[in-house]
Amino acid sequence: MSTINVAVNGALGKMGQQVLSAVSGESDMRALAGSDAAAVSDTVSLPDGSSSLPLSSSPRDALDGVQVVVDFTNAEGASEVMRTAAPRKVNVVIGSTGIQDAAIHEAGALAEEHGVGIIIAPNFALGAVVMTHLARVAAPFFDYADLTEMHHENKIDAPSGTALAIARAASEGKGASFEAPQPEKELVAGTRGGVLDGVTIHSARMPGRVAHHELVFGALGQTLTLRHDSVSRESFMPGVLMAIREVVKRPGLTVGLDKLLAL
Repeated sequence: MSTINVAVNGALGKMGQQVLSAVSGESDMRALAGSDAAAVSDTVSLPDGSSSLPLSSSPRDALDGVQVVVDFTNAEGASEVMRTAAPRKVNVVIGSTGIQDAAIHEAGALAEEHGVGIIIAPNFALGAVVMTHLARVAAPFFDYADLTEMHHENKIDAPSGTALAIARAASEGKGASFEAPQPEKELVAGTRGGVLDGVTIHSARMPGRVAHHELVFGALGQTLTLRHDSVSRESFMPGVLMAIREVVKRPGLTVGLDKLLAL
């Protein structure tokens, strides 16, 4: 069995540290290097303290000998990684939040031009991926949809990428916009939340949360609730490891883990 050499961009962050830990525990993978814009040292210790890896402040200096680079930074960092890694024939797994359509289109062009695999996923928790699929399946039978998402207080975007993916899946499944009734008198501006294709979205940010998504469908005399909670960042690691193994076999752009799960 060949070993997949992995670099992590955002290696000093909470998700980056979790990825380093997960990769180091797999027999078919090896954490080779890390990069982080906040780097002040040239090494980063593995979370279990067993060894340290070379660390740089730029992903371009962490790709030698690497087959896959995993990025958990932000939209700008993800774009930098893709533009840097693809020409060097390094496959890319993107878990950063706030990726816009223009960056996704660019990722597809880079993957095609350089013959590499790029996987972009709004959520690596397999339960959240299944929830998104179920939202698409259930949507045609309901007229109303409210989505609440809660994350930690440092999350930079609202709503979450997962919330957007769930709302879009519901809209696609229904094939039309949901009803989104507005109050005659809104006593506090924004109380009803934002609306995407008729799905009303509410975002909460507070300490103690990792990720929570709850979608409530409504129809005459009934509701249906779909809910997923990530109670620790470990919940994302099976999906990340799956993406690392798959991206080396999947030239081109893949958006969403549902493609890997054949949903």
